Amino acid sequence: QVQLVESGGGLVQAGGSLRLSCVASGFTLDYYAMGWFRQAPGKEREGVSSISSSSGRTYYADSVKGRFTISRDNAKNTVYLQMNNLKPEDTAVYYCAAGWGDGIYETSAPYDYWGQGTQVTVSS
Repeated sequence: QVQLVESGGGLVQAGGSLRLSCVASGFTLDYYAMGWFRQAPGKEREGVSSISSSSGRTYYADSVKGRFTISRDNAKNTVYLQMNNLKPEDTAVYYCAAGWGDGIYETSAPYDYWGQGTQVTVSS
């Protein structure tokens, strides 16, 4: 069964850090680009960051550039999102997604598999 499971969310004060993990099962991430998306209440889902299957390329939304870092460990079938200097506007449910190929995908359409999400809440 193909599955993506996120973890690492929680409640943190502004300026704090969290590290999200996304573990894949039922398939290998080696040939998949990975992405992190988020959706805040009343807002559309937005792309936060993505990384190519070879880790050679990354993308960050302007709102998180310089604060978030995406990485992957294909041997562990896991992708990470290190989030530093968190702001209240980062509060959202964060989802990871896997899309076939070595691209970096900023929108949701190219992604084949999605996790259930993990809540991140940043208090001011």
